[in-house]
Amino acid sequence: MSVTREAMLEHWEHPSLWQRLTARDLIWALAVLVGSVGVWWVYRDLMDGYEIAIQIGSTLGLIVWGWYWRPAQVFVLVVALLTVTALWRYGADYELRHSDFLLKYILESQAAFMWMSALYVLATATYFVALFGRSEFVGQTATALTWSATAMGLTGLFVRWRESYYLLGADVGYIPVSNLYEVFILFAVITALLYLFYEDRHRTRAMGGFALLIISAAVAFLLWYTFEREAHHIQPLIPALQSYWMKIHVPANFIAYGGFALAAMLSVAYLLRLGAEKRRPEGLLARTLPPLDLLDDVMYRAIALGFVAFTIATILGALWAAEAWGGYWSWDPKETWALIVWLNYAAWLHLRMTKGWRGAPMAWWAIVGLFVTLFAFLGVNMFLSGLHSYGSL
Repeated sequence: MSVTREAMLEHWEHPSLWQRLTARDLIWALAVLVGSVGVWWVYRDLMDGYEIAIQIGSTLGLIVWGWYWRPAQVFVLVVALLTVTALWRYGADYELRHSDFLLKYILESQAAFMWMSALYVLATATYFVALFGRSEFVGQTATALTWSATAMGLTGLFVRWRESYYLLGADVGYIPVSNLYEVFILFAVITALLYLFYEDRHRTRAMGGFALLIISAAVAFLLWYTFEREAHHIQPLIPALQSYWMKIHVPANFIAYGGFALAAMLSVAYLLRLGAEKRRPEGLLARTLPPLDLLDDVMYRAIALGFVAFTIATILGALWAAEAWGGYWSWDPKETWALIVWLNYAAWLHLRMTKGWRGAPMAWWAIVGLFVTLFAFLGVNMFLSGLHSYGSL
């Protein structure tokens, strides 16, 4: 039977999943599986059924993530290497961090977070220098700084997770997503990863400075919170947070927050570019800022991803509430504002997908949406009281 030229072109232009697999992908999958089994072996006496299920899901997620986005493979292996090095240097004595140079100044969680903060701020400035200086080398440097900062942040979170077991005991340690200090680090890491994905996908670094601005703002708050409130100390969990639901509800929320924040910052770039084109079409801003179509597309995709993650987080929160308080929904101020956030982005997506709304109104809406989300996250805890008041400043 002969094969037509059209069929051959279809075969090569649209390869199946199995045709896209390489030896590197198989090695990646094997490394993740071996690492997952190793983690289970070390922590098997501390894990319950829910934690094992989360680990299995995370393992499969990492494998798929690495197949879909190749830079993820190198990133995960670097983070794993740094984390294993830190835990190996700790050995059996947590107090070694005071005498070991590598731990004290680089890999101990607080040191890693300081490196993360400095690198993110430096990357923000470098992205803008690359944008207005039109330097490919400076842009590559900015990308490398962002990857390095993200690796240090994620490494610090993993090390802090293990440190909680050293300091609080085998039955009291917890995943570091329990307070503002920890979740702001998580927010910075997730937002950076989302931006790096779109940077790689669209082969442009022009969005970097705007995306990194919101991360630098989070870093500024984090540093203030660290030095003013000394919030970096590891404390036992309050009873309300001693639940396996926290391990999946909080990360899902911050994937959403990262998507919404990225969309809002790109909306700022959109409005600047739009205004520059109207006032001075040949001016510096009109020539250097990212194209409007690109900004609009990434804004839409970031909000869509954030909306899906926020929907999942809200469902998980309802299940957690049913277990903790006996009801799925109690119209607590935090729950009410979470519903407002959900309805806000649901309306944004509805008008975008069904009515084709684009342009400046949607960009302004995305910016306002970030402030609504910020109030739901921080403002409710600061100004309103309720069942979620344990997250106050």
